[in-house]
Amino acid sequence: MNNLHYLTNKKNFSWKSFVAKEKKLTYFKNIFECIKKQQKQGITIYPNKKDIFNAFHYTAFNNVKVVIIGQDPYHQPQQAHGLCFSVPIGIKIPPSLLNIYAELKSDISDFIIPNHGCLKNWAIQGVLLLNCILTVQKGIAHSHSNLGWEIFTDKIIQSLNYYQEKIIFLLWGAYANKKKNIINPQKHYILQSSHPSPLSAHLGFFGCRHFSKTNKLLTINKLKPINWQP
Repeated sequence: MNNLHYLTNKKNFSWKSFVAKEKKLTYFKNIFECIKKQQKQGITIYPNKKDIFNAFHYTAFNNVKVVIIGQDPYHQPQQAHGLCFSVPIGIKIPPSLLNIYAELKSDISDFIIPNHGCLKNWAIQGVLLLNCILTVQKGIAHSHSNLGWEIFTDKIIQSLNYYQEKIIFLLWGAYANKKKNIINPQKHYILQSSHPSPLSAHLGFFGCRHFSKTNKLLTINKLKPINWQP
């Protein structure tokens, strides 16, 4: 658990306490100093500051049952709101999310493809929608990959790995699959596939049945299945 500032008592661990400790560290301060500098230069950053930590706002630490790992936020106007793969209601559904819906339609018999892309309902039920990089410059994908966000989000994953048991990690694509190295498969479940992007969904995401498999594992462990209807 290298350099992780954990509380010793799981009962006292929360996202709020964790973030409070990380905010005191140099790497974390540097992230927001870089963001402020870019904004002073007229660069637009997504998501809005109030939405950056929404994944932790909607999914409390003790309620996490499933983790879906994304890379970084959408980089076009009004798309990013702090939940990976999700966009606010009223915003056009991105291609990767359309493919996620297509797989859900194939996998879950009563799933109805919605007319929006907001996944907040998943988050409330215990699905942590975690981007590993939490901010991005307008119009430039992966533009904040060097700010230090992955130090923070790797610690998030390690915290779940260390304190919790039987979480289901859905790793889609090469980037997310790298996180397998910091997850203990003796304590947790890891489901892997290709990314739902139009470029790679046909390489293993379509037909992976991760949503029904997730609910089966939750049921086995006497936990309430996820209602995947957004």
